[in-house]
Amino acid sequence: MTDPDTGPQLQRRRPLRSRLLAAAALFAASTAIAHADLKLCNSTESRIGVAIGYQDKDGWATEGWWNVGSQTCESLLKGAVPSRFIYVYAVDYDRGGEWVGKNFMCTSDKSFAIRGVQDCPNRGYKRTGFFEVDTGEAKDWTIRLTDPDDEGGKTNAAQPTR
Repeated sequence: MTDPDTGPQLQRRRPLRSRLLAAAALFAASTAIAHADLKLCNSTESRIGVAIGYQDKDGWATEGWWNVGSQTCESLLKGAVPSRFIYVYAVDYDRGGEWVGKNFMCTSDKSFAIRGVQDCPNRGYKRTGFFEVDTGEAKDWTIRLTDPDDEGGKTNAAQPTR
């Protein structure tokens, strides 16, 4: 079984009663606390800065910067993921390098929330390449950024260019 948040899962056979109790507990917990967020986990040995882009009902938006410590996760957006495709750009503060792509959007050196992706330099912003993440229209999603020498085919893991 594959979970988009954590990757492949090891399945063990449990007695029916245990499975029913676990399912009941999970249902109770999910109805009490229904969180749907876009999260990013930094699985590297470095501190990173993260910017994201997405399209919502008002058009294109980019936001940044989240500073995410080594081996930690951060909620980037609270609530349901705004669109099927999320775009990510990140910088490795400690060892250099960046996670980049071919989808260009606007960023700034300081904290920002920018509407629109056209004419970035003419509007006083940087034109930055983001990589695309297909969430499959999930309402809750976790992106994992990894070191270039990481092994083990993690789901949704992206590696920096250095």
